[in-house]
Amino acid sequence: MTSQIRREDLECPLSTAIDYVGDWWTLLLLHDAFDGYTRFEEFQRNLGISSSMLTGRLKRLVADGLFERRPYQTRPVRHAYVLTELGASLRPVIVALAAWGNARLSSEQRSMILVDAVTGEEVEPVIVDAATGRRLDDSQAYVFSAGPAASPAMRARYGGRQGKATEADKVSQKRGAGSSGEARSCP
Repeated sequence: MTSQIRREDLECPLSTAIDYVGDWWTLLLLHDAFDGYTRFEEFQRNLGISSSMLTGRLKRLVADGLFERRPYQTRPVRHAYVLTELGASLRPVIVALAAWGNARLSSEQRSMILVDAVTGEEVEPVIVDAATGRRLDDSQAYVFSAGPAASPAMRARYGGRQGKATEADKVSQKRGAGSSGEARSCP
């Protein structure tokens, strides 16, 4: 996996998301943060990651706005790494990835499961449409389409598929219709 987004993928939300969380350590650090870990020593002990690697990853998570550094001790100065609102918004992604991983295992092979905090009952996470409650895993019923800010190349990639468009979107699409730009791929 590359650490940089290809120029042609800059507008793709999947590429952007992968740039934020697309490496092994970042996902594990986020998972630990969701489990309540906040201190450097806790992350290091739990993950078995080197100090230099952990320092780099935490700096990146802070710079990307996923974690915030908060001092918890003055002598010597020590900081906790706390999820920001942006970082906390990734919890459903981590839950979905864990569920996807568990779906390929028998119940006996699962080393971690998601349970209801009150009842202890295992739950099965699914992604649903907030308006209808319908599951979104049907790739025939729900498809990606060009959004309002899509470039002509992105619109070409989706072959005219688009959601509800405003008049401004329609005008923008007409302007780009004659573009000879290559369609951008979105992973």
